[in-house]
Amino acid sequence: MMEAMQKMVYPRYAVIRLRGIPTTPRDIATTLHLLRLRRKFTMVVVPGTPSIMGMLERVSDWVTWGEIDADTLAEVLRRRGRIVGDKPLTLEYLQKWGWQSFEEVALAYVTGEIDRLSCGKRARFKDGQRPPCIPYLKPFFRLHPPRGGLNSVKLHFSVGGDLGYRGPLINDLIRRML
Repeated sequence: MMEAMQKMVYPRYAVIRLRGIPTTPRDIATTLHLLRLRRKFTMVVVPGTPSIMGMLERVSDWVTWGEIDADTLAEVLRRRGRIVGDKPLTLEYLQKWGWQSFEEVALAYVTGEIDRLSCGKRARFKDGQRPPCIPYLKPFFRLHPPRGGLNSVKLHFSVGGDLGYRGPLINDLIRRML
């Protein structure tokens, strides 16, 4: 009766905070804090679980999000990835933990082979095994303001602004912010 349960693979979303800190309502500020979006132009990559989607709907007037592809995620890891101690994420560091390239990590995350990018400080691994994430990677990415500017941080993407869901076009915005 107990069959092998398949792991549900949710799409991966890049979420970028576009509006600042002052005058943020308390409930929105709490949700942004839970998403680790504590500053303007900060990005996190999250799975599209129902609870995360509910949080994104709640803060849709403060953030933009869409499906991230493996190439863009690899470029974000290469250029803006940081490890604890505010040191850059390097290829040597990835190879120390058994990953061959940034593209390999990004593809494994986007396809659902690994559940999350960063492990945290208390993660324990068996010797000789590659960890299912990048140890000590900071779970957010600090981006630059976009080259060419934004249209409007008060209107949603569907009506000509920049807020809310934008689908795969988030990759263009991320590349402008690297």
